[in-house]
Amino acid sequence: MAGLSIRETDAGLQRKWLCRWLWVPVLAALLSFAAYGWALRLPFLADDYLQIALGRQYGPPGSWAALAADPLYRCRATSIVLTWLTEPWAGLQPLWYNLTSLLVHVMNAWLVFSLGVWRRIGWRVSSAAACFFAIYEGHQEAVVWYAALPELLVVFFVLACVLLWILRYEFPRRARLCYGASLAVFLLALASKESGVAAVGLLALVALREKEEWRRCAKLLAPFAFLALLYFVADFAGGSQNQHYSDGTFSLFAPFWTTLPRSFARMIWVWGLVSLVALSIWRARSRVPLVATAVCWMVVSLFPYSFLTYMPVVPSRHTYLAGVGLSLVVAAGFVALREQPGSRRSIVAAVVLLIFAHNTSYLWIRKQRQFIERAEPTELLVENLRDRQGPVEVYCFPYPPNAADLVVSMRLGSQVQPRVAVMGRPAVPLDGAVDLCGTALARAAMR
Repeated sequence: MAGLSIRETDAGLQRKWLCRWLWVPVLAALLSFAAYGWALRLPFLADDYLQIALGRQYGPPGSWAALAADPLYRCRATSIVLTWLTEPWAGLQPLWYNLTSLLVHVMNAWLVFSLGVWRRIGWRVSSAAACFFAIYEGHQEAVVWYAALPELLVVFFVLACVLLWILRYEFPRRARLCYGASLAVFLLALASKESGVAAVGLLALVALREKEEWRRCAKLLAPFAFLALLYFVADFAGGSQNQHYSDGTFSLFAPFWTTLPRSFARMIWVWGLVSLVALSIWRARSRVPLVATAVCWMVVSLFPYSFLTYMPVVPSRHTYLAGVGLSLVVAAGFVALREQPGSRRSIVAAVVLLIFAHNTSYLWIRKQRQFIERAEPTELLVENLRDRQGPVEVYCFPYPPNAADLVVSMRLGSQVQPRVAVMGRPAVPLDGAVDLCGTALARAAMR
């Protein structure tokens, strides 16, 4: 009874802290728009058209059986349905699709803040983590690229799953309800992307911090692990129809032992490393368990992506879930700075300004230009083929030929038939051909 009364007292304190920190969600939303607001003006990228086409094909409820039978796209069902729901009122206006991605990012930042309900993290750390997560430039592809919507949604459902799992410990009277809700949300995470299986490792990490008796922990985790195993077996069994297996994108024999540490080192630089060094210098021993948990979070989140073969490090969009762990590391360092005896407000403000300036300037100056360059070929293709009919030669289109067909059919209709020469222009170009060899992306591809 004494333990229960302590829990109830702690619950009251949690609610008090939540009321005190209600300004954080507003700040996180403003910071998200400050860092990524430029992306609202971007045109569609090539893969965005495929995302919209998939929404048309599989989004309606009558097509869900066909979606469930598709080994690749059933793992992205939530984003496909959301895209289908978006198109009727948004049409083909990129602004609304880009806004959808940004709003999901804002909600994810709010979920990061909500992790403060866990006493192992606390509201001070979670508020700082949410703000850093909102502006962090390292996972920009997930926020900016609409075709990366599955990444945003899988993180949304994984965070919700973990948060509900945490509430089991913080509010024991509602443990069964939270457990059932956590399991239900886990199914939505699996329907968002393959990396949803990482939730099992994160739940085990929380249970480990709570020192749950191992037999009980195994019993509670068993349904999650079974669903993850069943999901993996079904995915692997459909490998012959899944292009990610046939084109070598994903392989169980990939050198994950080098990809994982490289990706971790790339993410921890620079603010994660600064925070770790500062915590070490200040001997902030009370923050060691939190930092260890955050580092483990990063490793668990990066692990599923370490089997990708087309890059020596995990791509930017796939670091989105790991970014939560990084945000906790940076937040722990920031809170430790504020708690240092004699720490001046001017120093704290300078650190905040430096972190904000570093991330936002990189996004607005460097990344904005890169994404404009990625959209340039498809926009020029549409512009040059407008009011044209019949077959037209296209030189140096830096994306697969079927991407050109999809872009043209969705933007211009079927009166134009682009014939794409991906590798370059011939010695004697045809009159009336569309030459994209001068675009930055084409020049880079031909180097």
